[in-house]
Amino acid sequence: MRTSPLPLLLALLLGGCVNLAPDYQRPAAPVAAQWPGAAPAGASQADVDWREFFVDARLRDTVARALANNRDLRVAALNVEYQRAQYRIQRAELFPAVSASAEGTRQRALSDGTTAVSSQYSVGLGVSSYELDLFGRLRNLKDAALEDYLALEQTRRSTQISLVAEVASAWMTLAADQQLLKLARDTHASQQKTYELVQRSHGLGGESGLSLAQARSTVESARAEAASYASQVEQDRNALELLVGERLDASLLPGDTGLDAALLVTVPAGLPSSLLQRRPDVLAAEHTLKAANADIGAARAAFFPSVSLTASGGSASGELSGLFKSGSRAWSFAPSISLPIFDAGSNQAGLDAAKITRDIDVANYEKALQTAFSEVADALSVRSHINERLDAQRELTAATDKSYDLSLALYKQGSDSFLEVLDAQRSLYSAQQTLISLELAEQVNRVTLYKVLGGGWQG
Repeated sequence: MRTSPLPLLLALLLGGCVNLAPDYQRPAAPVAAQWPGAAPAGASQADVDWREFFVDARLRDTVARALANNRDLRVAALNVEYQRAQYRIQRAELFPAVSASAEGTRQRALSDGTTAVSSQYSVGLGVSSYELDLFGRLRNLKDAALEDYLALEQTRRSTQISLVAEVASAWMTLAADQQLLKLARDTHASQQKTYELVQRSHGLGGESGLSLAQARSTVESARAEAASYASQVEQDRNALELLVGERLDASLLPGDTGLDAALLVTVPAGLPSSLLQRRPDVLAAEHTLKAANADIGAARAAFFPSVSLTASGGSASGELSGLFKSGSRAWSFAPSISLPIFDAGSNQAGLDAAKITRDIDVANYEKALQTAFSEVADALSVRSHINERLDAQRELTAATDKSYDLSLALYKQGSDSFLEVLDAQRSLYSAQQTLISLELAEQVNRVTLYKVLGGGWQG
């Protein structure tokens, strides 16, 4: 009794395929169990939307424009759409592709001196080289394409987080340099007045030519530094507009007053490894690792037989009018099996390459976790000391300001030399510059902590 192989093949197909991919297990996190140092106090968590994190309306609008116009972020989003299309292409391999065809042939032939004309017409539906995924090769390739798509989506989120942080830092840097420019111009104006005072005293014989020259040198030095800061402010604006992707209105730019643009986030409770899993770069590394795991399954399937089906059915007739009449039906069924016997080690090399790629991705995933932990630890280290530094610098600035006022008053009374005034003036200017730089560092640290904890991508 003859038995058709079709029921057996259908039973195998309906019964599901064998998945040869290794069971995925997330690698242990190679980081410490606790954060070094204490967590900062604050009212906000890292999962707050960036619109709430930035308290300055001008900065919020600037970030929104950057998210809409930045070309790097646009390319990252398009890469996600491209990989999504690639995944859909790979997924389609799991299903048979059915195509319709219609043919008509009419030919004239000469035989034994007579002419004969013949015709042939056919229509039908067919499936060509549909692979039965008995050992999970196609399914694993589909899973790998899906993980690649998800990895790119996380990369887009990571790009967005970095863009938000870069725009905020550039905006704050512009604000700090504008403060430094204002300070330089105010210092230049103050030193110009001091120079005029020394010049009058020199005319009356109360000051030497050396004092007059020294006063003049401080004026020109302050003028040169003001010009330098003016150039730096223009460069800061150019850098900010490059990130935003368009020309910014003056209403969106920061002023020359003090900085208070961002909230202070707290570190959520929990182990560092679980917290760092929220970061898109870590998630992207894990999706890449999962894709490599699926590739191993596809490589293992290459060692097993491959079953393909080619089938068609329709109607054929020598006359167009009889194409759909009874008895004109035609069909074909051509299954094929390919069994690898000798490939000179190609399949084994493919499997070895897939395993090595998986090991590389494990190392990359662990490195992503270590990098994330280090970035958070660095941000916390800066946070743990920045407030103390700011308090000390404010006290130092206040003390040098008082020292300068006293030196100038004593000089006007004739009780102190002009050199003491110059020293006090330089000390005050340096202390004011350092204070502005520390205020910028404190605000940038808030943004950095927000970024490294994985915030800033919502919305």
